[in-house]
Amino acid sequence: MTSSTKFENYFNVFRDIIRSMHGSRSLQEVLNVVVTKSAKVLDAKGALLRILNEETNLFEVRAAYGLGEHYLSKGPVSTEKILSETSELHKVKIIRDIWNAPRVEYPQQKWDEGIRMMLDVPLAIQDQMFGIIRIYLSSQREFSRDELDFMVTVAAHCACVIKRVQLMENQQEHFTHMATHMEKLSSLGRMAAGIAHEINNPLGGILLFSSNMSKKVPEGDPLEKGLKIIIRETQRCKTIIQGLLEFARDEKPQKVPADTNDIIETALGIVENEFYVRRVTVEKELAQDMVKTSLDENQIVQVFVNLLLNALHAVEEHGRVSVCSTVDPLQNKITVEITDNGRGISAKNVKKIFEPFYTTRANGTGLGLSVSYGIIKNHEGDIRVFSELGKGTRFMIEFPILAEKPEGKEGA
Repeated sequence: MTSSTKFENYFNVFRDIIRSMHGSRSLQEVLNVVVTKSAKVLDAKGALLRILNEETNLFEVRAAYGLGEHYLSKGPVSTEKILSETSELHKVKIIRDIWNAPRVEYPQQKWDEGIRMMLDVPLAIQDQMFGIIRIYLSSQREFSRDELDFMVTVAAHCACVIKRVQLMENQQEHFTHMATHMEKLSSLGRMAAGIAHEINNPLGGILLFSSNMSKKVPEGDPLEKGLKIIIRETQRCKTIIQGLLEFARDEKPQKVPADTNDIIETALGIVENEFYVRRVTVEKELAQDMVKTSLDENQIVQVFVNLLLNALHAVEEHGRVSVCSTVDPLQNKITVEITDNGRGISAKNVKKIFEPFYTTRANGTGLGLSVSYGIIKNHEGDIRVFSELGKGTRFMIEFPILAEKPEGKEGA
């Protein structure tokens, strides 16, 4: 085979790789194409592809071609096992002595399977290696510098496509999760509304009769303590029911041009006494250049009050809570941050805090943050949380800067 024929063959096979990869939206399909075509273009016995698991920092087998089934079940390997120097990121590693190469595990097994030489082709973007293709050859061969460079170039393109498909799959998974979550919230809201209405009236009757009985019982009577417990617990049930109704109602915001700083001040005024009693300091740093945006003031006050009370309950006496607002005209958004130096939230629980009924407080309903999440989303905004155990929690709320829609222009 002449040199030009060889390179034409390389070009045609890798053109097929690029075409098939660009036409696929499945990461596994892309990986299968890469190992299959890589082995075929080099007339190799087989190929194995590992991808870096960023959580464990280990390279795991994700695809194989032309090899026994046991190759697919091979355990992960560390970065150090594969990469000894940063300079190797964009070079093909040729392994001629499979008996003494540090990278090779179970050389006897390789030899018995007819493997006499291996090539390691890194999958890297700039200075980040996230995968490797190992090519298994049944005989010793020589490769020209041009051939090796060509393989690295194609591997770099493969790496870009793999990263793109990975990103697409992650985004799709995120959107699917969000859609499922929203559907769950919607179903739960409808169910909650029905339950709340069914039990609200009986609770009202229990509260009315127990309150009347309590007034008629002489002080010190054994029934007094029991009636007080009934009244207290019934009132707590009423509070939970009210939360359920608010969660289920999902009212459309009645937006008007509003100053976010004024809403913050209103919320701080509502909780001021509770902060004073608990001796918790509130620090505020509000944007001097605040602009008005279209908001439902009552709903946003509800969100801020809920977040401030959560922060209050998270800190010890003499703790600190800070409220900050900023305006970013370039990104057309207003940001409000509420931060505390309290106990913090574990990474596992941070993912759950916007779920209905999730709470860490003994007397909490677990609906406050779910309701707040819905309100912010209805305002086309975003709410995120950053927390670390023992160091505190920061909630970040972002609103787009929107003008009030003129009357009669809805859906225009």
